[in-house]
Amino acid sequence: MEGANSPNVRLQQIPLATAVVSVQPHTDAFSYKENLIGALLAIFGHLVISIALNLQKYSHIRLAGSKDPRAYFKTKTWWCGLFLLVLGELGVFSSYAFAPLSLIVPLSAVSVIASAIIGIIFIKEKWKPKEFLRRYVLSFVGCGLAIVGTYLLITFGPNSHEKMTGENITRHLVSWPFLLYMLVEIIIFCLLLYFYKEKNANYIVIILLLVALLGSMTVVTVKAVAGMIVVSIQGNLQLNYPIFYIMLVCMIATAVFQATFLAQASQLYDSSQIASIGYILSTTVAITAGATFYLDFTGEDVLHICMFALGCLIAFLGVFLITRNRKKSVPFEPYISMDAMPGMQNMHDKGIAVQPDLKASFSYGALENNDNMPEIYTPATLPIVQEQHGSRGVSAPPYRVLEHSKKE
Repeated sequence: MEGANSPNVRLQQIPLATAVVSVQPHTDAFSYKENLIGALLAIFGHLVISIALNLQKYSHIRLAGSKDPRAYFKTKTWWCGLFLLVLGELGVFSSYAFAPLSLIVPLSAVSVIASAIIGIIFIKEKWKPKEFLRRYVLSFVGCGLAIVGTYLLITFGPNSHEKMTGENITRHLVSWPFLLYMLVEIIIFCLLLYFYKEKNANYIVIILLLVALLGSMTVVTVKAVAGMIVVSIQGNLQLNYPIFYIMLVCMIATAVFQATFLAQASQLYDSSQIASIGYILSTTVAITAGATFYLDFTGEDVLHICMFALGCLIAFLGVFLITRNRKKSVPFEPYISMDAMPGMQNMHDKGIAVQPDLKASFSYGALENNDNMPEIYTPATLPIVQEQHGSRGVSAPPYRVLEHSKKE
């Protein structure tokens, strides 16, 4: 009994007790429950966001010909989409307070899966079964791979949990791994920004790398803000710490600049390329930031880390296949304005048709079944009288367009 109460034994027991309190074992059922809650909230949020964006897009398409540019404000569909969008963002925001950052970030593939399924269900074109499968086989394969990857991410995701208190966040913020990571990220960001602004290197990888670097800081601050709010709701007030407002300002600033670069990328490149490449780059950089700042993979065995990496790769491949099959939008090329040409001002008044409108075709000159058209719509040949070069001082005759009759 005396040996058990000696000071040496007490000093050896204190670190052991502290380690048990600060680090939860991997087999803790409560930590798995928190992971499941965070994953379900993230999946729910991304599903709702995808539905909301499609509802708002549907509202804009229906009012495309309206003279009022803000007519969609008066529709219930657009407001329903806005409500679902806010609800989905709240779901994703709250998911960071329960599960590790490295687990929540890759689950954004759910929105890509949902968008692909919604696009296939509400497709307007009529396809034959064989043609439909041939056209959307990549989408089906991509959805399957993305679902498998999501399952692996949830099953083998990191299981590190700690309370997001002001002291813990401050300790992570001044840790040497994160300071080294921030130094490298700032250098890379400045170099990319220099090439993008000064050298006009408008490559999609450069723009989306800028978005990914900003997005990594966004998700780090989102987890800190959401975690401190949840801890405050549980009774331990954290809103009086200055670190909370520092993280809040950084979250808003990085999100705004991230949206700015995304808007610039959308003006230069196709949305499918932005979705696939942006998802891969943003997820990779965000997982690296989470592993550096929050030490998500501390205490994880090699098998879980390898299976988690495999799930990320499968999800990447699935998103790439889904977005690769999207139909590229062809910009509409209007007809040539004949009113702007000399001598054409009165043609419409006389009832002369310049370009017949057949089958409401929007492609200039690309009319279907030209062989079966009436003879009146066949294009007339317009021979040109070539210019004869005479001697100096003698004006050459101008070009003349000869009208051919139907018999000719």
